[in-house]
Amino acid sequence: MSVVWYILVLCVVAAAIAYVVYNYQRIRKMPEGTAEMAEMAGIIRSGANTFMKTEYRTIIIVVILLAAVFSLFVEKTSGITFLFGALMSSCACVVGMRSATYANVRTANKARENLSIGETVKVALCGGSISGLCVQGLGLLGLVAVLLIFGNVRHDVTGGGYITSLAGVNPTIMRISTYSLGCSLVAMFNRVAGGNYTKAADISADILAKVRNDLPEDDSRVPNVIADFIGDNVNDIAGNCSDLLESFVATISASLMIAVILFQQYEAHFAESKATLEGVFNGTILFPVLLAGVGLLSCLLGLFYADRKKMSDNPSRELNLATWISAGLTIVLGFVVTAISFAGADGAALKEVYGWAAGWVSPWICAVLGILSGVAIGSITEYYTSTDYKPTRKLAEMAPEGEAFVVTKGDAVGSRSVLLPVLVIGIALFVSGKLAGIYGVATAALGMLAFVGATVSIDAFGPIADNAGGLAESCHLDANVRVITDKLDAVGNTTAAVGKGFAIGSAAFATVSLIVSYVGNYSAEMTLNIASFVVVAGAIIGGALVEYFSAMLTDNTIESAKLMADEGDKQLTPEVLAGEKTPDYNRMIQLAAKQALKKMLVPSVLAMVIPVIGGFLFGVDFVGGLLIGATIVAIPRAIFMGNSGGAFDNAKKYIESGALEGHGKGSAAHKAAVTGDTVGDTRKDVVGVALDIFIKTMSTVANTLVSVFRNITLIR
Repeated sequence: MSVVWYILVLCVVAAAIAYVVYNYQRIRKMPEGTAEMAEMAGIIRSGANTFMKTEYRTIIIVVILLAAVFSLFVEKTSGITFLFGALMSSCACVVGMRSATYANVRTANKARENLSIGETVKVALCGGSISGLCVQGLGLLGLVAVLLIFGNVRHDVTGGGYITSLAGVNPTIMRISTYSLGCSLVAMFNRVAGGNYTKAADISADILAKVRNDLPEDDSRVPNVIADFIGDNVNDIAGNCSDLLESFVATISASLMIAVILFQQYEAHFAESKATLEGVFNGTILFPVLLAGVGLLSCLLGLFYADRKKMSDNPSRELNLATWISAGLTIVLGFVVTAISFAGADGAALKEVYGWAAGWVSPWICAVLGILSGVAIGSITEYYTSTDYKPTRKLAEMAPEGEAFVVTKGDAVGSRSVLLPVLVIGIALFVSGKLAGIYGVATAALGMLAFVGATVSIDAFGPIADNAGGLAESCHLDANVRVITDKLDAVGNTTAAVGKGFAIGSAAFATVSLIVSYVGNYSAEMTLNIASFVVVAGAIIGGALVEYFSAMLTDNTIESAKLMADEGDKQLTPEVLAGEKTPDYNRMIQLAAKQALKKMLVPSVLAMVIPVIGGFLFGVDFVGGLLIGATIVAIPRAIFMGNSGGAFDNAKKYIESGALEGHGKGSAAHKAAVTGDTVGDTRKDVVGVALDIFIKTMSTVANTLVSVFRNITLIR
């Protein structure tokens, strides 16, 4: 029976992909504008494509090597599913990035033609919807394909690799886990490389234009500006797509793994009625897939409605509407699929044995908690980063006092912004755990990500609008066009900050689910003794590794930014500044790509190597501590990084808009705010966004190799 439902989910996926193709063709058919706009857009598109092709030469080698290891030593088919996960993630980020490089110039041209905010928003949202629906559609496509091709998740099977056979390896779970790990690996590479590329370009462009030469932002005479345009696409689009796809897949995978753990834990309670136990088990396996399916359907309907209605001149309201429709429909349809999934389960058994306080409806309540948590975290993030609210305005008002005041105040805003999101996460985890135990925690995580197609679509709106504004400036369009794109860019900064908050919140839920699954895979009592010196040692080291990882990414970005600033200085000759000569864009683009790819491998591999070394040397308890310590340190730090960086960025834009009387562009206050923005750039777009993947990747690796650690530990 589950096969029928999986096929229906695939029908929803097919509809979403059809809508993606339709929107892609719509974007391509729109005019690009002037010859200068088309030329500049072509440079951006070519640079982004070249970077991705070069990056994937490294990714492909790593993926193939790891796939071989999994099939030879862990489980025969797990290498194939690992490749499949990497493929789905890669397809989503490449399609999303390519669509953005077409949508950016069309957005600028729509503003040029109509001078209408509403019409311009529709073009940017159309481009963003391609990214969002690809993330959820392709992530779900790959997972359901694994279930249909290799067989549904089972609790009564064992397997091994072609060379070795390890005790306790469940091949169906291993396929799901390695599919998720393939997504994680691509996400880590994309975030680390893309973050270095875009922020090295952005920081060096800001230093050259605004600080050293008093040039306008996005001035095409500064070669670093074009590299920055490309970076918006390879990180904020491609990197974000692979990041959220990985979170989405990880939460479904964790739910399925926990379903098997629960069966094994409570099997003795159903000794007299195996049929009842099978009904419960089948429900816990079917529910996550169906919830993800109706979430995708809800996103499709929400985005379709937003696309078809007449847009007002209030972009925030229109974008929020698409999110609210998607979330609301997910809640309603989620209740329906909960009833379908647990129709064959014994309600009394769910309450008495599984401990689900509200019976079969418990997972739905937990999913709703996750959805509400996602919306709440987004709203909190918006409050601390938007120019509509006090924190960012107060930060801007500090700018006339100098850089030290700006940075100090920005740090305070970031630190203050941590408490409420963490409270939301903690309360939601506690309540969902009380309602439905560890399965409730997993479904709360899935609930938050069930409408990820809409959230990524809105998030992708930001870099598309940012690129459109940059093209308007660099292609010397009328000042009225820049007014429209600036308004969209300010909204886009907020949507991007909200998206980062959502990504961090979802990562927290997903990681907790994966940690619970990890512990359940080796402990019959499902407990990890935090008083054990082994666990504490792992936790301390895990927390320290987060700090080291953050420092490594920051150092890499600043080193690259300095090299690019020096190169830009050499190119800013009197002829270039006078507009008599065009700078060498290709040389700058190549330098940005070379530096990003050079510094990509070590941080990316670190997240995979750490749990492997810890598991082989010190065992499963040590790795459990490692995961807990890293998660506890990474979540508040990522929120701090994202929100302080977002506040710095929007405080600068608040001053540039003329809202701070007597302190406009080029003033001392503006330069102080630019310094704050430069500090914040690395925080929000490099470190903050990579930390959530760091902890998810470690947790996914640990889940994948827990059977290996159980069998092979050098120091016991």
